[in-house]
Amino acid sequence: MKRRTFLAAVGSPLLARSVLASGTVPMRIGQIGTAHPHAAAKMQAMRSLPADWEVVGFVEPDIKKAKAVAAPYQGLRSLMEEELLGMPDVRAVAVETGIEDSCATALRALRAGKHVHLDKPGALNHEEFKAMRLEAEKRGLAVQLGYMLRYNPAFQMLFQAVREGWLGEIMEIDAVMGKLAPAGLRAEIGALPGGGMFELGGHVLDAILIILGKPRAVTAFNTPTRGDGVKDNQLAILEYPKATATVRINFSDPYGAPRRRFNVTGTGGTFEIMPLESGSVKLSLAKARGKYSQGMQTLQLDLPRGKYDEEFRDLARVIRGEQSLRWNAYHDIAVHETLLKAAS
Repeated sequence: MKRRTFLAAVGSPLLARSVLASGTVPMRIGQIGTAHPHAAAKMQAMRSLPADWEVVGFVEPDIKKAKAVAAPYQGLRSLMEEELLGMPDVRAVAVETGIEDSCATALRALRAGKHVHLDKPGALNHEEFKAMRLEAEKRGLAVQLGYMLRYNPAFQMLFQAVREGWLGEIMEIDAVMGKLAPAGLRAEIGALPGGGMFELGGHVLDAILIILGKPRAVTAFNTPTRGDGVKDNQLAILEYPKATATVRINFSDPYGAPRRRFNVTGTGGTFEIMPLESGSVKLSLAKARGKYSQGMQTLQLDLPRGKYDEEFRDLARVIRGEQSLRWNAYHDIAVHETLLKAAS
């Protein structure tokens, strides 16, 4: 193909430059739903990666919501779900509906032959979630759960440290993820059977299960701070043969964001991330590991410009066959089961 013909085929000058630089042709993707809290940011991430993705449009059956969508949707086609899923050249769909519709929507996308990015926590019902994830495995399609900490540089380093034995045998994990919820958010979590734990807990539970696997037992505590019935102050204890993990979710914490932390302690050292998404790490080692010395050191890791960009870069690599998705159906099913127990 001549260069002029090629540039015409791929569209805009920005897209053309990105394609020529990367040596790949972008894949087509669409989004179903705008109700999820991360929906607009996920759309922005997809549109910021023109070398990987061409966004064909979005689906929002609620007319009022479709007319009031945020800036990341401007200039995109508003589609019907059947229209999007019927496009044979669309390779993937990002599901950003409300939680009550997310799993059924993902299943329809899988049955249409599409890979799926499914935002957390994936489903209200465990059997529905399990059936959907196993359907994807049977069809050879990827389902990427939107657990953002998977792609955070500090957590990537933590997972490496655990794999390579820097911390020895893991004895304990302590995770805290809180915030001060305004009235509207309190109403939303109050409508969830699992409350705040179900809303936020999956992020840190996903990381715990990456490190320790599925727990043998989960004990849940619920201590509401107000009389409105909202589960806003919760604690879950996960039991393992040689370790325990605690997850505390508090939606009434005025300093919840800066207090968010993830601490892993083993016989060989401790790895603490605080605040959770800051890239700030305190690493304490009983003996030197590579370029890191014995004793305590504070590290500041560089964070990506786009919070969700690496999720969609990773999904593109998986669909192109350059690598496998690192989290299979059995991991995702175990996380979802554990989350429901922790939020009980």
